[in-house]
Amino acid sequence: MKRRNFLKGMAATGAGVALSGGVGTLSKAQARKQEDFGVIKSLKVHVISETSWFDNPTLGKDIKAAGGINTNQYDVVYTEENLGGYAALVEVEALDGKKTKYLLDTGWSNDWMDYCFEKDGIDKMLQNREIDTMIISHDHIDHYFGLESTLKHQDDIKIYFPPTAMKKSFELLKGADFSATPGCPKNSIPHKGELIVTETDKLYKLQDGAALVFFDAPATLQVRGENVMYFNIKDKGYVTVTGCCHPGIMTLINYARRNFKDGSNNYGCYGGLHISPFENWDPKMDDILKGVKAMNMTKVACNHCTGWIWAEKADKMGIPIVHGTNKNLSYKKTGTLAKANTSNVYLGNGDEVIF
Repeated sequence: MKRRNFLKGMAATGAGVALSGGVGTLSKAQARKQEDFGVIKSLKVHVISETSWFDNPTLGKDIKAAGGINTNQYDVVYTEENLGGYAALVEVEALDGKKTKYLLDTGWSNDWMDYCFEKDGIDKMLQNREIDTMIISHDHIDHYFGLESTLKHQDDIKIYFPPTAMKKSFELLKGADFSATPGCPKNSIPHKGELIVTETDKLYKLQDGAALVFFDAPATLQVRGENVMYFNIKDKGYVTVTGCCHPGIMTLINYARRNFKDGSNNYGCYGGLHISPFENWDPKMDDILKGVKAMNMTKVACNHCTGWIWAEKADKMGIPIVHGTNKNLSYKKTGTLAKANTSNVYLGNGDEVIF
């Protein structure tokens, strides 16, 4: 059984509503004076890994045995060979041609992330300080537990961190070891660099044309909140880059429209969009299709927790879904990209999109 079928089963039992964190959950961030944080020439996002785990029944069994999806994520005994992770390389080209690289999230399994980092040269980029900033979108298992895979290459990397992260997630930064519980993380390399704990309703300018905003929204396994990246492409418009999009894609797009200068120019988005992660369909998802289409974006690049069913419907509806290339099939494991050889509506491991 693939991840999408597992999620569908979770939804059928009613667990899906809670696990999704809600579609279109409203953030506490409110409209402010419209911000002008500059423009960039272009943006490239490379998929290091969008594979959270590899066998869905195994993960479902692990979570159920621990008490269900409202259990603290550090209290679940995970099957270690089942673990993957989420991370992306975000490369910004400034107007003068200078390129700056950001690491979005750091995955789950150190074994898997070490493999993916080596395959894509991320390890060398960190060692050579080509990447000197990491954004932790949120501290969920598959986005954060692989912290050591990054810090062992650059222990003083600047980190933007969600304020709602669990106490143990903050402790992990300092060098904690929770691996006595299988599948839970350890970090033997304390973080020595600048740590910026973000705040709700505050814009963090990363550089001209690039910004970060924290949204407080519920997720699962007692995790909440998400840092979201925004970019303003010269003569094109805004691009939203997310880890899981727990606040809801329309919430994030409308935030830009309300709070950014010329914010109605929505050029595109990338990430897990968390619309129908359980492959079930609800009438409100038709509204999201209509809403996203009405934004007139040029590129919609999705994967991870978006939902194949939504991405395929969006593609057929004329929403400009960026298709994957099957590069993921060259990796030592595949699991979540169940339809890699059919619709390719997901960007898979090794794929990239340029805005």
